[in-house]
Amino acid sequence: MNHRNPQLNKNGELQHLLTIEGLPRGIVTGILDRAKPFTEVAEGAAKKLPLLRGKSVFNLFFENSTRTRTTFEIAAKRLSADVINLNITTSSSSKGETLLDTVDNLAAMQADMFIVRHASSGAPHLIAQHLAATGRNHISVVNAGDGRHSHPTQGLLDMYTIRHYKKDFSQLTVAIIGDIMHSRVARSQIHALSILGVPEIRVIAPKTLLPGGVERLGVRVFHDIHEGLRGVDVVMTLRLQNERMQGALLPSPQEFFKSYGLTADKLVLAKPDAIVLHPGPMNRGVEIDSAVADGSQAVILPQVTFGIAVRMAVMSMLAGK
Repeated sequence: MNHRNPQLNKNGELQHLLTIEGLPRGIVTGILDRAKPFTEVAEGAAKKLPLLRGKSVFNLFFENSTRTRTTFEIAAKRLSADVINLNITTSSSSKGETLLDTVDNLAAMQADMFIVRHASSGAPHLIAQHLAATGRNHISVVNAGDGRHSHPTQGLLDMYTIRHYKKDFSQLTVAIIGDIMHSRVARSQIHALSILGVPEIRVIAPKTLLPGGVERLGVRVFHDIHEGLRGVDVVMTLRLQNERMQGALLPSPQEFFKSYGLTADKLVLAKPDAIVLHPGPMNRGVEIDSAVADGSQAVILPQVTFGIAVRMAVMSMLAGK
């Protein structure tokens, strides 16, 4: 176990995918490169690949997310893995079983990979540490979203989407709009954009939806969407995380839409060939207008297809294939 980066093995290869933060650029670009041939499989042009045949992938979702779980399941099945879906919110944890008890029981069932989504930040790291401490280094852990902390495969599929349309990161200006404070996606996006050498990353949000010290991540902060969108190449909108908000951080969804919702008349401030991304599920009429979501600059549906390819790339890399 490499103590400096618990995600890498002693040869510097990916053993777990817990966060984009701290990953070497070569690993990030390696995942994006590997995903390219998988897009044909993700689009259904090719049949299954045998790369994970005989491997057992457990989807451990302690927090609901149909979309993320489905794309991981499709990705694993396209690689010929055996997939076991566990919706743990309704099973073991309600019986009082701890997170690590659950992991121990599943590890005893010959698991090869855990895909973990959890409402607590750091849960996937805890599982990876526990597996190392109990001598089960052959099991990989993929973070499918933990609390407000990280959602690395979402960040990677967003980077794949940007690279597909824009080819090169070194000249881009990227704007991320919305609920930065509660968004694990935003953190993963910012780390990934930095690692890939994007020269200007902007965040556009009201003060109440920005974490303290966000500038330390190397972003430029804008409170006015018109200023923030001027001349950008890529616009990333975020879902309002109502379920993670405590207290009245916003006057109302309508007020938010008026000030920060992405509409066609705001989007004209960006470059004419700017692309629009959204991690989904979208709140239409809150963070994005339907005219933009369904418009020619939106790449929201390709993001979903690329997401399957990127998750296939991550899983095959972790399996050493």
